[in-house]
Amino acid sequence: MSSEILSSEKGKLVFLIPASQHSPEEVSSILKQHPEIKFVSLVGVDLGGNDTDEKIPVELFIEDVESFLTYGVQTDGSSVVLPDIASLNDARVDIIPDSTVNWFVDYNFDNIDEVTGYPIGTLRIPSFLIHNDTARVDSRSVLAAAVDHFKSQVLTLVKENPYVLENIGISSADDIADIVLTSATELEFWVKTPEEIADVEKLSTSQGLKEQYWKRTVGPVRTALENTLTLMDEYGLGVEMGHKEVGGVQAKVAGNGHYNHIMEQLEIDWKYSTTLQAADNELLARQLVQETFTGYGLEVTFNAKPIEGVAGSGEHTHVGVAAKLKNGKVKNLFSPANITADYMSPIGWGALMGLLKNYEVVNPFVSSTNDSLNRLKPGFEAPVCIVASVGHTVETPSRNRTILTGLVRDMANPLATRFEVRSPNPTCNTYLILAAIYQTMLDGITAAIKAGKTAKELEADFSKGLGDEKFYLEKDRAYRSEDDVFEHFTEEERNAFFGKPPATVWENLVSFQNYPNKKSVLLQGGVFTEKIIHSYKLATLTQWATELTQRLIPDNMDFVRSCKKLHGSENVSDLDVVNWEKINQLRNDLMKDSLSKKSLFTQIREAVESGDYDTASKLQLEMNQTIGTLKNLYAVYRRNLIELA
Repeated sequence: MSSEILSSEKGKLVFLIPASQHSPEEVSSILKQHPEIKFVSLVGVDLGGNDTDEKIPVELFIEDVESFLTYGVQTDGSSVVLPDIASLNDARVDIIPDSTVNWFVDYNFDNIDEVTGYPIGTLRIPSFLIHNDTARVDSRSVLAAAVDHFKSQVLTLVKENPYVLENIGISSADDIADIVLTSATELEFWVKTPEEIADVEKLSTSQGLKEQYWKRTVGPVRTALENTLTLMDEYGLGVEMGHKEVGGVQAKVAGNGHYNHIMEQLEIDWKYSTTLQAADNELLARQLVQETFTGYGLEVTFNAKPIEGVAGSGEHTHVGVAAKLKNGKVKNLFSPANITADYMSPIGWGALMGLLKNYEVVNPFVSSTNDSLNRLKPGFEAPVCIVASVGHTVETPSRNRTILTGLVRDMANPLATRFEVRSPNPTCNTYLILAAIYQTMLDGITAAIKAGKTAKELEADFSKGLGDEKFYLEKDRAYRSEDDVFEHFTEEERNAFFGKPPATVWENLVSFQNYPNKKSVLLQGGVFTEKIIHSYKLATLTQWATELTQRLIPDNMDFVRSCKKLHGSENVSDLDVVNWEKINQLRNDLMKDSLSKKSLFTQIREAVESGDYDTASKLQLEMNQTIGTLKNLYAVYRRNLIELA
């Protein structure tokens, strides 16, 4: 994208149409005033997190604008990720516009309209996917239903239990005009010059020395980052900052003065919004990052763990709840009236309890890929167990970066109280994650309020030790730690205190059947349905099995083949010979079949083909461990050789 074009057109283009201007007359008027907007696209988000995009000529849209805004368009649902819902013989899916959120104009800065001289735009309208005229089956619909259910239930609870409002500083439930759910995400990602091969040793060293974190960006990375931040503000996202993250190495300047060998990790933060709008904003932010950096010749990846052995990319997700009062004031429902006396209100404590108690059925939406689980390992500031931190004392808020969920507080600003869920990554389906988080928080809020618990009583309950029996949380678990959970606990202790984390996608998916009572929390209010969960599980299972057999195994085969004997008959030690024999044995165990024994790769393929996913999952872990051993041993073997055969 040209920075000159962006600069010259600033103020002349319309980047968004707010929810307050979605009447047929207003939309038609805006489109007619901006002839550079040539297309309209209805954007539904399937259960795989994929957004639809179809180019409807704007003239056709304006001709029948009321019909488009009311009935949307029909599409072939078998082409989106809705398994066991939209099948080949039952594929009708309608895409219906959502008038409650902002609509964005997607400009193609590489395609300039000859008449206006402006980049050609597409009005992208966030929408719902409706199967067979009745069932909402998309990710946005699930989140919209979760928001509505949460708001109505909380309002009912505080009306029936007015003691809760006293701890928040609200006189009566009659003073509440609305319950407002707010959310925000952070976006981390890697950028590099095309064909650049990662040098893990250099990246790891740079990370350990913190040579990149918060350092000044230079060259095309700086330009692309600045243009991205400028564009995000044009779209009303409210940029807070963009900076280098911990991963990466310093770029090099070539003889022509251009930068090459770029490999850097970045983070972009923007302001919170209402929950459904926040998820839509994140979808837009990813698109802007991808297209802007690509325009400067840089590859972008949002993968959770694009490079094994160095920092992965997170997308910490912030969630909060407030009450908008009839007098115009806003009260944070997580904040106590006296912020120096209590960490949170009973609603806040209940929400945190509900999220952690039921996290086993949230996690399948968070860690749905092999890549996501590769990120969630000790040593990289990524959470591996179900535990929260609220601060060492009420007076000194802390930010423990080793836990799953942290309480964020600002003693000078009660409106800032919220939870930061640290497990999501940029490839997650944020719509489903937020829906699951709010459903589980509501379960805990309901239990806490109906039990008549005060903030101090709930703090004591939440701080329970392993084996302590409390009114809501599970006896054989602990839920709070203000210590570094990686330093303070051994792996065995972490598993005992906070539960053993799933190690594969399959282990995560079986939580839906292993924890039926927790799954029922998702189903409350019809937010998730059995059909939605089943469809999501099928889609995720297919993705995991396909990636395992058609990407991970072939990649590992290439690595096994690359591990070759490097020593000759001269200048070789007995250690070289022994190391090579160990290496060769591992290579055969992984890849070589015989008449009497099948290799690990073959066993995994056969387990997947037969639908024996338990076995495939266990064998995947064995494969990962064996590959790790092979990599380490081969590095030691190479390091000891003076001459290569």
